[in-house]
Amino acid sequence: MGPSGIRDVPHAQSAPSPVAAGPGLPLRGRLRAPGDKSISHRALILGLLAIGETRVEGLLEGDDVLRTAGACRALGAGVTREAEGRWRVRGAGVGGLVEPAGVLDFGNAGTGARLMMGAAGGHPVAATFDGDASLRKRPMRRILDPLVRMGVTVVSEAEGGRVPLTLRGPRETIPIVYETPAASAQIKSAVLLAGLNSPGRTTVIEREATRDHTERMLRHFGAEVTVEPHGPHGRAVGLRGQPELRGSTVVVPSDPSSAAFPLVAALVTPGSEIVLEGVMMNPLRTGLITTLLEMGADIERLNERDEGGETVADLRVRASRLAGVDVPAARAPTMIDEYPILAVAAAFADGTTRMRALHELRVKESDRLAAVAAGLKAAGVPHAIEGDDLIVHGASGRVRGGGAAATHLDHRIAMSFLVMGLAAQDGMTVDDGAMIATSFPTFIPLMRTLGASIRT
Repeated sequence: MGPSGIRDVPHAQSAPSPVAAGPGLPLRGRLRAPGDKSISHRALILGLLAIGETRVEGLLEGDDVLRTAGACRALGAGVTREAEGRWRVRGAGVGGLVEPAGVLDFGNAGTGARLMMGAAGGHPVAATFDGDASLRKRPMRRILDPLVRMGVTVVSEAEGGRVPLTLRGPRETIPIVYETPAASAQIKSAVLLAGLNSPGRTTVIEREATRDHTERMLRHFGAEVTVEPHGPHGRAVGLRGQPELRGSTVVVPSDPSSAAFPLVAALVTPGSEIVLEGVMMNPLRTGLITTLLEMGADIERLNERDEGGETVADLRVRASRLAGVDVPAARAPTMIDEYPILAVAAAFADGTTRMRALHELRVKESDRLAAVAAGLKAAGVPHAIEGDDLIVHGASGRVRGGGAAATHLDHRIAMSFLVMGLAAQDGMTVDDGAMIATSFPTFIPLMRTLGASIRT
């Protein structure tokens, strides 16, 4: 990817970089996981759509977020890195995006691509979206369908509504009321971002409430957003179009999805005790912690505080004897990215854990449901898939391991089975660790500072 954020060379898949993890000393120390990826993407995109200057502190500098930063530059923003995690965005404003000179290459960043389809698709420009081999397999039709209703033209697309695809936006988008077909913050966010350039009110109805970072950040930048209950578990989110968003300061909290890996590592590695600093405690993102507490995990919240509109806390985590639980389907939206690492925790628990309604895992960076099952098999962990449920029969702390997990270019699969290797009798290997950089580029060195035995 060139300096403007536009792809200037064809994709080339580098040679795999296997990584192995094995049992060793207890994990000890303090660690701050990288900035939250969801907040980082949104801070850059809202900075693009605002008037004036946005300052971002603690931005996740993984490849996924850097792709979004490049796309913002290509669409007319001034994006500058001032220091580690500290960025400045000079916005183009709602209605002020420019047509990019080339393809917007999002690499592996599904969130960045889908949110930017809403932001750019809501403007009278043509933009082509593409990504790596993994992103090209991921469905985009669920994003395109509401955008088409809002007046966006799909000029071209790969088979099945996948990237590479080209969108051309209208002069103004049509305000709609849209009920999402699945519990997806990405669908909701894309529609709301497209609705920013609408002369009316855009409403998104979701039957299951999903992470609400877009609504919170839109308000932070000056948009008028309403949130009302809808049904037993849902919400109706309304946005008044064509606001004048104003540049702001965004402090990015630690990503709970990234913190999940050292957290579970400490729980399953005997004798461990660590502190994770500044972890986001948004209730729509803490399903994993809720589940682990139900399993008997020793997790203590310390120093709760507010940072940038989000509640954060330090977490003290001690090695624990876990018990299997039934994870309800309604919890899935609050922990959809954490099921692979929960499966690792379940492998070390006493008894059976059943994770219900995981159909969304089939359309992530890989078919995560199948990838997790294959990794459990490689580790000798009894398990089953029944419909969209994953059932893991825990080994009461005695996982054999010794196998090699296929990552399928999925960073969360890679980190999950490296965590398993830290407590498994014979360790674990993953076939490629290179893609870990998309969300947690410092994962291996930070885990080593806690005492983890991970070797490339």
